[in-house]
Amino acid sequence: MSLSNLLYPRNPQRRQNVTDLHQELLDCIQLNFKATNELIGTLNEHLGAKITYINMKEGGTIKENCDIIIQAINDIQQEVWQLDKQIKERLEPVMYQKLYDIKQPELEKIAIAHRIVSIILGEATASAGSVAVKLICSNVLTVTMNKLAALLAQIGVSVLGGIAISILGLGIDVILHAILGAVEKDRLTASIQSYEEHLAEFKEASEAYQCAITEVSALVKGKMKL
Repeated sequence: MSLSNLLYPRNPQRRQNVTDLHQELLDCIQLNFKATNELIGTLNEHLGAKITYINMKEGGTIKENCDIIIQAINDIQQEVWQLDKQIKERLEPVMYQKLYDIKQPELEKIAIAHRIVSIILGEATASAGSVAVKLICSNVLTVTMNKLAALLAQIGVSVLGGIAISILGLGIDVILHAILGAVEKDRLTASIQSYEEHLAEFKEASEAYQCAITEVSALVKGKMKL
């Protein structure tokens, strides 16, 4: 048994906690890559966007991969903003306001959006109006994207940001060396606290983000069945 383990008998459990929490963080990041690509696919197919799909950087750090998602979210928001701008330019002010009026029937808003998107694109899919209304006129996805991007940025600049995402395959000693440089009790505890603090809010924001994207995808699938 190592001297560290003799002095701090709970260190082996702390090491395992670090490993488990690291994997939880990676799982969340992977799900966000998948959800973001699903939204990119929806925009590309139904709203004429040309956003590049994203991939995890296997040899990269957590920060590098967080930055990839943040950039993709920025690209998505920029595309939505541009489409909204074009819709506003082509619609009468009263009609444009109807798109944002929560009292207006959604089917009416979808019909307005589909008509104008068809003009902008020259031709639009059957789901284009639904997607446009959900992305442009609802702030749910905007709020979840902004929150997720902010949390990703926080994780990137935290102590976790410099850790390689593929480090689990290299063994626990390498993980600990990369994270801590030592295995003292206070550093293990600090690392665990950092993971737990970030994961609690990050997991919640990730789930909200994924649910919002699933809702948009469900609209598309529903239209395809009609």
